[in-house]
Amino acid sequence: MDIFSVFTLCGGLAFFLYGMTTMSKSLEKMAGGKLERVLKRMTSNPFKSLLLGAGITIAIQSSSAMTVMLVGLVNSGVMELGQTIGVIMGSNIGTTLTAWILSLTGIESESVFVNLLKPENFSPVIALVGIILIMASKKQRRRDIGRILVGFAILMYGMELMKDAVSPLADMPEFSSLLTAFNNPLLGVLVGAVFTGVIQSSAASVGILQALALTGSITYGMAVPIIMGQNIGTCVTALLSSIGVNRNAKRVSVIHISFNVIGTVVGLILFYGGNALFHFAFMNTAVGAVGIAFCHTVFNVFTTLLLLPFSRQLEKLARKLVQNEDKAEQFAFLDPRLLRTPGVAISECVSMTNAMGALAHQNLLYAIEQFSGYSEDREAEIIANEDKLDIYEDRLGSYLVQISQHGVSMDDIRTVSRLLHAIGDFERIGDHALNLQESAQELHEKDLHFSESARGELRVLLAALEDIMDRTFSCFDAASVEQAREVEPLEETIDRLIEEIRMRHIRRLQSGDCTMQLGFVLNDLLTNFERVSDHCSNIALSVIEEKDSSVDRHAYLNVLKDEGSFTSSLNQAIRTYQLPQE
Repeated sequence: MDIFSVFTLCGGLAFFLYGMTTMSKSLEKMAGGKLERVLKRMTSNPFKSLLLGAGITIAIQSSSAMTVMLVGLVNSGVMELGQTIGVIMGSNIGTTLTAWILSLTGIESESVFVNLLKPENFSPVIALVGIILIMASKKQRRRDIGRILVGFAILMYGMELMKDAVSPLADMPEFSSLLTAFNNPLLGVLVGAVFTGVIQSSAASVGILQALALTGSITYGMAVPIIMGQNIGTCVTALLSSIGVNRNAKRVSVIHISFNVIGTVVGLILFYGGNALFHFAFMNTAVGAVGIAFCHTVFNVFTTLLLLPFSRQLEKLARKLVQNEDKAEQFAFLDPRLLRTPGVAISECVSMTNAMGALAHQNLLYAIEQFSGYSEDREAEIIANEDKLDIYEDRLGSYLVQISQHGVSMDDIRTVSRLLHAIGDFERIGDHALNLQESAQELHEKDLHFSESARGELRVLLAALEDIMDRTFSCFDAASVEQAREVEPLEETIDRLIEEIRMRHIRRLQSGDCTMQLGFVLNDLLTNFERVSDHCSNIALSVIEEKDSSVDRHAYLNVLKDEGSFTSSLNQAIRTYQLPQE
């Protein structure tokens, strides 16, 4: 083995890691926000969590990405610590699939059909299909599938390079003498942990071990402790991701490390204790790529079955090792670590934007209540909520812009657009709530009262306003186009009500039934109500635009108002919200 073989080995490792990263990111991108929604829904018990962790890791081909995602979700307060334990265990099982795929490189047969299973034979075809999809397809989803195929082909090419680079080692006596040191299981664990920790990929570490195994120089006795050490080394990624997070998120990394360390210690004791008693015949037998994959799977399944019943004890251990400070911890608003999985980050932004909308809705209702019975405590809450809405807009806007700079699918891009439109409208609704609060305060401090006619008209208008707000926030939360179409007829109804109330107010001024001072307050109220209904219309339009990218915001309203269904809904709303007779 000369210097050029070393270069080839390094190049093969680089291709392997690049292919793995490309494939993993494209898979994550295709999964989008479904990952977080599934995580929230299926972590109710350890067995569901276990299957979920295995399934998602198989889907995105990265246990490290899975763990980093969990740290970010716990740090943001989306998931509880106990929900992550089964997912972590499942991800360790899911990551073994890569080793089985790589073991296909060791297939030897004269049959054409069997040889077609060898990645070196079918990966060029996969690469060609992937390139065609990337270059010829106009649909983002097909291009993502193309990148997955190309990533897989590059990964397998890297594996072949590594295999060819280490093949001369089989004839080197120096290499054989070096391997005798690995008969010490503790050294094997250490080497496996350190190497995996350095390259931060257990899949690549197992791949290199499988490439070395193809030389025929690696025995089961050498391979088993290295495989155990690789599981410990893969915890480095989670450990690095826990820097700067709250203590609950740090415990996710502690659980991951504890799980693999305990599994390795118990595995070493049982394996070498059993060998001392029964003298396993296979210990000095050369292991192949399939044997490596088998040992990797058996160890991870054994560790999971061993520790799954002790999930609560693992959680208690993590809480004991990472104790709470005396002062209350503040959860991160939106964790930057989630940007590594943009689909999950977008799903978290959807949840945050829904929370912002609920807060804006509540604040407006509080402001309306001030007119029926003024409260200083409610005033303080309205002002505090307005400050929160400003923070929501600032942080969500910045975070969504950062997400847009990462690779996201077209569906996710439309979702980001909907959220960016909506947070501005939610913040402005909060501003109008504050304006209404100030008008209510003026009426209270100056002891001003609207006439009975004006109060009756405002009651009808407020009922219509609460209806449009309920429909708007409901359609946004559910991302429902059908519900969004119900908003515009109400917005038109509110505009007509406001116009009629203004005309009636002018007549009351002329007849002396109202004062100019009350007229200024009433005009402010009507202006704010009108603006709120306009923002409700904008929010509903953003939902429609997300589902139908061909919709033009300005032209859509004109087309909508020509439809028979719009006229029918408008007439019904007008009948529902009729002003009292003068």
